Amino acid sequence: MGETIPPVRELFDYSLQRFLGDRPLLFVLTVCTVAEEKIRTHGLFIGEERDAFEAAVAMAQEKNMTFLPHGLKKCVAFLDPREFKSSWVGNKALYRTRMAMCDDGELIILAPGIRTFGEDPEANKLIRKYGYCGRQKVIDLLKAEECEDLRQNMATAAHLIHGSVDGRFHVTYAVQKDMMDGVRGVCYEAADYNEVVKKYDPKKCRPDGTPARTAKNSSMSPTRA
Repeated sequence: MGETIPPVRELFDYSLQRFLGDRPLLFVLTVCTVAEEKIRTHGLFIGEERDAFEAAVAMAQEKNMTFLPHGLKKCVAFLDPREFKSSWVGNKALYRTRMAMCDDGELIILAPGIRTFGEDPEANKLIRKYGYCGRQKVIDLLKAEECEDLRQNMATAAHLIHGSVDGRFHVTYAVQKDMMDGVRGVCYEAADYNEVVKKYDPKKCRPDGTPARTAKNSSMSPTRA
């Protein structure tokens, strides 16, 4: 999220030095933006060292990040139904806004295309079973004797933590009516997309919340950043 040394990157860098130091690795990174559904590439960064990554981050901060003077009490994100069918991928709306959300704020995710939770049957089953129940709860579940299925799928356990907000702010998924009970079952709030979109139409909203004739460069959709 615009930082060069977050905890996961530190772990990645350590692994490269500790285990892959004698292997030839080449990093290739792009920085892109989307306007009117057209992708524009601003930079291509290639190198064997960390400097390629750092240069890409610097450009991404300029092209992809919106810096705010204060936190967001309410944020609306739109997930294109052609691309986002599961919460596994759709939670990008959460990942990309959580650092900007105020405590006790509200994130509304317009998700008309969400039809499932995991990208594969096993992950989907585990997400439905345990839900995005919070970081500490997931850690406790991993220690429980009866949760062997979750221990055998650590990627899903990590995903459940990643998609939890631990009560800091509220997440409402606006989905089709037949998905609302499922969304509530995985620890999110749910709303009827067809009702919510009457107030928050992604075709008519701008990043600052004022009406607009078009939705050019709309950053109300973090998934398009």
